[in-house]
Amino acid sequence: MNAAHLSLLRQVPLFSSIPPVRLEDLLRDAALHEERCGTVLFLQGEPASHFYAVLSGWIKLYRQTSGGDEAVIEVLTSGESFAEAAIFESSVYPVSAETVSNVRFLAVPAAPFVREIENDNALAMHMLASMSRRLRAHVLAIEQLSVKTSSQRLGEFLLRLSRSDADSEVLHLPYDKMLVAGRLGMKPETLSRAFAKLREIGIASNGTKVVIKDRVALQRYCEYMLDDNTIETYHAEARRPS
Repeated sequence: MNAAHLSLLRQVPLFSSIPPVRLEDLLRDAALHEERCGTVLFLQGEPASHFYAVLSGWIKLYRQTSGGDEAVIEVLTSGESFAEAAIFESSVYPVSAETVSNVRFLAVPAAPFVREIENDNALAMHMLASMSRRLRAHVLAIEQLSVKTSSQRLGEFLLRLSRSDADSEVLHLPYDKMLVAGRLGMKPETLSRAFAKLREIGIASNGTKVVIKDRVALQRYCEYMLDDNTIETYHAEARRPS
């Protein structure tokens, strides 16, 4: 693993506070992969043999419902890891994972990594803290499903995609609107109505292109009905390093 890969991995909260030399040692059995869009990494119910860190691109986690529908659990990108919890239970993956763009990721074998944790109390505590932060982020996300309207959830999603502080910005959705709808817990027709509602505060969309004309207005709209939890709080919980 070269220095560039290690630098990317230190952006992953799971690895961010581990000294570089120790991190390289921990990941000596890991493999770097590049896959095209539409590649299934693992299926729900398969033995959990690895966990993963995304270096670039997008990966969706999903479950099959009893009715045969696909329920999107999460869509992950650069700087995020997944499937850590499953490896500690010598268990199976509770979700399936599929690439939704061309991606680069690191696959870390479970068995040698768990052996390292068993012999390193500091590393074990670090892993517990990282998974605790992930759990808090999920709890907050579930809370938002119950207290925010579909258009507010869409607005927050757009703000999280933004990489600028400018008052106006042109965004490009990283994946199709069907997946955006699933990620936000809504039907495609509900997503269409949410985009229509956001037009009232200066959001224009055409295909995957979205124009934010008044960021402040969108922030105010999305934070309506929230108490102390802001968009920034949610984003920080999901990505904050140790």
